[in-house]
Amino acid sequence: MDLDALRHGNFSKLGEAITDWEQMTKKLADLQKDAENNLKSKANKADWVGVNASVSREFITKTAAEFTDAHTQASSIAKILSDTRGELIGYRTQLNEAIARGTQQNMTVIDTGEGTFTVTGNTRPDWASDPSGKTGAADQKAVNALREEIEGILTKATQSDNSAAKALRLIVDQAKYGFSDASYSDRDSAAKAVAAAEKLAAMAKKPSDMSLTDITNFNRTMEKYKADPLFAEQFAKGLGAKGTLQFWTEMTSAHVGARGSELETMKSLQQNLGLTLATASFSDSDAMQHWKKDLVAERNTNFVATNSSNPIGALGSQVISSLMRKGVYDTEFLDAYREQLFKADKGAGDAGTHDLWVKGHDSLDLVFGDGNGRDPLEGLFRGLSHNPEAAVHAFESKSDLDHMLGTIRYTDRDTSLGHALEAAVTGVPAGETTSHALPHSEKQVRIMDNVMNAVAKPDGGAEIVTKGMGESLGHMAAAYMPEISIAMAGKGAESIFITDSAAPDGLNKGDVTRFLYEVARDDNGRAAIIYGENIYTSSVLEAHIADPSLYDGETPDVIRAVAENAGILEGIVGHSTADADIESSTKAEEDYNDALKKQGDFFKTVLSTGVGVGAIALVPATPAGALTGAVAGGFFGGVSGMAVDRLMEGKEIDGALDDALYRTGQDLNSAQESALQQTQWSAIDALNAHDSDLKEGATQNLIREALNSGWSRSDQILEDIHARPSA
Repeated sequence: MDLDALRHGNFSKLGEAITDWEQMTKKLADLQKDAENNLKSKANKADWVGVNASVSREFITKTAAEFTDAHTQASSIAKILSDTRGELIGYRTQLNEAIARGTQQNMTVIDTGEGTFTVTGNTRPDWASDPSGKTGAADQKAVNALREEIEGILTKATQSDNSAAKALRLIVDQAKYGFSDASYSDRDSAAKAVAAAEKLAAMAKKPSDMSLTDITNFNRTMEKYKADPLFAEQFAKGLGAKGTLQFWTEMTSAHVGARGSELETMKSLQQNLGLTLATASFSDSDAMQHWKKDLVAERNTNFVATNSSNPIGALGSQVISSLMRKGVYDTEFLDAYREQLFKADKGAGDAGTHDLWVKGHDSLDLVFGDGNGRDPLEGLFRGLSHNPEAAVHAFESKSDLDHMLGTIRYTDRDTSLGHALEAAVTGVPAGETTSHALPHSEKQVRIMDNVMNAVAKPDGGAEIVTKGMGESLGHMAAAYMPEISIAMAGKGAESIFITDSAAPDGLNKGDVTRFLYEVARDDNGRAAIIYGENIYTSSVLEAHIADPSLYDGETPDVIRAVAENAGILEGIVGHSTADADIESSTKAEEDYNDALKKQGDFFKTVLSTGVGVGAIALVPATPAGALTGAVAGGFFGGVSGMAVDRLMEGKEIDGALDDALYRTGQDLNSAQESALQQTQWSAIDALNAHDSDLKEGATQNLIREALNSGWSRSDQILEDIHARPSA
């Protein structure tokens, strides 16, 4: 920065710009609030159908999010500009004070252009008569000191100006279309993030020079900034796509077999590095667009650690996927990467995937403490499980889905595939219990229908359940209880089995039946189905009892239909367990009871955090849903919450003090009694909660007749569509 530019700088124009940005920020804050409370909220509550259920709702949701990002970006710009202006004014004051002191001490400061200046001592008027020969009125030490002081001020001012400009350009470039969500309270915080990224990128270029202490400090910085957009982009750009993959290859090679604190450090580093790259993937700057393309292009490159004696290292795809296990990656990036991996995986055939990825890489271990990273699809599925939109894209093709399900008998990718499918069909990221999920789109229902079809196939479908996917399939069944109920009840049941699904009748009854039958063979799958059915049944009963106008007939007719449906679904599950001819042993009971406890914890958490509408899609945001608390805070405070508590506690069945809800899992009669008792209790809870005029005794008897009828029908339904050993 030129001396005169700072010395005589007029910052009034910058002040006006800051005022404009601050006013814009306030206006955008109002728009953001309006978008959240009106646009997005009303879109979520609306009864969308057809194309509007997917396209229009999604567009409105993304539009509302853009207002949030616009406000964030405007706020960051205003704060950085304001902070920088304040700093520059401060430096201008320091400069003018230093020059004024110099003048008083007979020194002159002159701007010589292009960032240079001179400091000289004024000539003494009496120097010619001075025997010492000194010509200056100021001591040279004082001249040098003033020069150094001014240099320091100008250096700081230049750094402030340049770092602000750099941060602002990076923020604006983050989003090619729309706005960035990068948030900074001042220039200094943005500048520190960029500087930290540049330092870490320089270190990562020389991994062999990094001691364990260096790695610990490196990881500590990355932990601090992993969610910072500017840090993430600068780190990724600084290291480059190839450099990023080589860095992790070197790290895994140098610390193979890590134990104790070293292992924990490396596990943490892998997580923070993955999360940082996930953050970086959302940048749309030209540099990051190239980085993402280059990363995908390196998928078949052989990466070998510097000191490795083995010429066969890790494929780029294996390295990429090992870093994708944590964090939410950009959808477009995941789409591009997944397309290439799916193409290669399908080319090898279902049984050839092991040879494609693992053969020749037997000594490879790219993951600390959790698998080995040899199968890049396993890591990809982990990444998809955190991005439901990308997961939907991945499984839209039935042939792709069928292939991936067909490969699990030859690989260990079953659990990660299950989590990715959960995200795809529910819209809820794996492990997420705080986001509100949208109602099922037509694409999601179609994927669920294809999954059910694959599991229902007599030639190998059951193996999908037994190969580690039972729990995920159970969660998916719980999420689709509205569509499942409509499929089993048939046309005309939509007004009874409330749902805001875009395709409420999108499931096939025969596939649904066989799917439930097979999934119920798995302890966790069976427990999840039972929880889902009970929560949905209790919620629908409460909704209709709370607001009889939801159905244009008599409320007892609704109760009868819901109870009969519960009998059918519970009957299918009960008959599946009985047909499995599982020995009624203490060990079998313990295993199933453990599953009930585990799944109970899951569903209780889901309900208590207010995600019941989306995570298990039980009752939509309808007026009745609002009455039961579906919109405000989930279901856990209502009837369905009490149903979950009873299941988890194993409450004793009335009239059978030695028996408890669902805990005698191998006995068909006990299972039927459990289903009956739980449904009756849920109905009575709803009657009491809403002061209904319906009589308790008559309601209980109505449920008894209807549920037992449904249970009997389930046996015949299974006889018609499924080969059964006990039939």
